[in-house]
Amino acid sequence: MAIPLTYNLRSVSNRWVSSIVAVVGIAGAVGVFIAMMSLANGFRAALVTAGSDRNATVLRGGATAELESAIALEQARLVGDTAGVARNGEGQPMISPEIVVVTALPKKDTGTDANVQMRGVTEMAPKVHDRFRIVAGRYFKPGIAELVVGRNANHTVRGMEIGARPRFGGQDWEVVGIFESGGSAFDSEIWLDGNLLAEAFQRPIGLYQSITARLESPSSFQVFKDALTSNPALTLQTEPETVYYARQSEALSTMIQTLGSMVAVVMGIGAIFGALNTMYSAVSARSREIATLRALGFGQGSVVVSFVVESLLISLVGGLLGCLAALPVNGMAVSTLNFQTFSHMAFAFQVSGPILLFGIGFALLMGLFGGIFPALRAARLPIATALREL
Repeated sequence: MAIPLTYNLRSVSNRWVSSIVAVVGIAGAVGVFIAMMSLANGFRAALVTAGSDRNATVLRGGATAELESAIALEQARLVGDTAGVARNGEGQPMISPEIVVVTALPKKDTGTDANVQMRGVTEMAPKVHDRFRIVAGRYFKPGIAELVVGRNANHTVRGMEIGARPRFGGQDWEVVGIFESGGSAFDSEIWLDGNLLAEAFQRPIGLYQSITARLESPSSFQVFKDALTSNPALTLQTEPETVYYARQSEALSTMIQTLGSMVAVVMGIGAIFGALNTMYSAVSARSREIATLRALGFGQGSVVVSFVVESLLISLVGGLLGCLAALPVNGMAVSTLNFQTFSHMAFAFQVSGPILLFGIGFALLMGLFGGIFPALRAARLPIATALREL
């Protein structure tokens, strides 16, 4: 026979002080675990959403990131003529040759410098990057020292309000617009005319770091890739834009997850000891009850299951509280340095359903380890000896 669940519920309520200690320990470990996982998830999502399944990223052969790449103007023109590239209503190839420069600009909150990524683009860029939209002001005019600022850069970098005239690259620029791109990494960038950016930082005109090509459809990528890589005049490589940005997130998100897991495991070990103490205390205080249950016909297996269930109930409550404690960080903006681009990037915590489920699973795992050994001890109590105890 199975011991009724109501017995465990009454036991937990009668020992509410020690139960709360275990619940708080488990909740703390789960809260830290969820917070760190949602931090890594937010960073990864910010980069992945920068990509579109209809776009392909083109780099120099062998390059792993934009800063390592160099593509000449002649090659950019050939990319535009490659099969699979979409064209606008005027018949122009929808490609965006882009120059990337990282420069130090002061942060609003501390005044210390942050590496901000400048992206030199053309008028075609907003049409190729389909999530791009101006939310205040207007787009910059080609050939004029104007720029548009990503929403996150506007919030974190000093002097990036509309009408401001920041100075970098040896000249003054005017902020004429604020843009957003679906919360992606582009929101932490500053966009301006590519030729002017090259001149300001003494880069060769017509030499780009990357090309983003808008494809006729997502299924056109293989056609585009085959035509690009088989052209002997090109020494370029390509991959879907979503894949490229997902790869750029790997290093930092892995580090965040690893460190977060280590902290959560250390706290989890402490929570397990708390649960062990709670359940061993329960066994000591209820030895006569356990013996009585055994005398009534409940087997050792029923006793083990009952105490494990009781420990899991405590851990479930702790896990739910840990999830609730972590929910307020959802959407909270933070910023860090992306190791793969060496640029400042702002993003938000993203608490997702799977992360919450992992948190609950982590709590139940702690409850299982904290309950199994006291449960085995309870099942092995000698019935006659326990019944004689006062």
